[in-house]
Amino acid sequence: MRLFYCSNVVTVLLCFVLWPVFQAGAAILCLNLPDRLFRPDAFFFRSHRWEQNGRFYDKAFLVRRWKHLLPDGGAVWKQKGYQKKTLTDFSEQNLNRFLVESVRGECSHWLAILPFWVFGLFAPPVVIWIMLAYALAVNIPCIIAQRYNRPRIQALMAHRKRT
Repeated sequence: MRLFYCSNVVTVLLCFVLWPVFQAGAAILCLNLPDRLFRPDAFFFRSHRWEQNGRFYDKAFLVRRWKHLLPDGGAVWKQKGYQKKTLTDFSEQNLNRFLVESVRGECSHWLAILPFWVFGLFAPPVVIWIMLAYALAVNIPCIIAQRYNRPRIQALMAHRKRT
């Protein structure tokens, strides 16, 4: 429901200013939450049967072909961030950290989608749908990449424990 009426210029400016604020806000929130909240085995984050341990994402979306093009948000947050783009340390401790950070990353992208409705407070109703489409287009590929990578890392860890 539109509560504030702004000029078209101000409305467009708000759209361009608010999205980075929402994206960064979701990331900062997740970076400051304790690791214990980002459990890879939690129902929402674990790999479900239909995902086929991540293979579904490669079959349906060809994730292996484009995931290298995604930015690594961990590189942006120098102090607290964890870069997930390339793994160089395959120790159990680092792989566990990767799992936690991939859940953190997925969570921040889900949270970054949620504020799309805010644009309805100051923009025409059609803008809400445009903002939802934008939020999904920007965040879903990152979520898919996390959900594809996590079971692969878990399988690697299980294989290493067996051998």
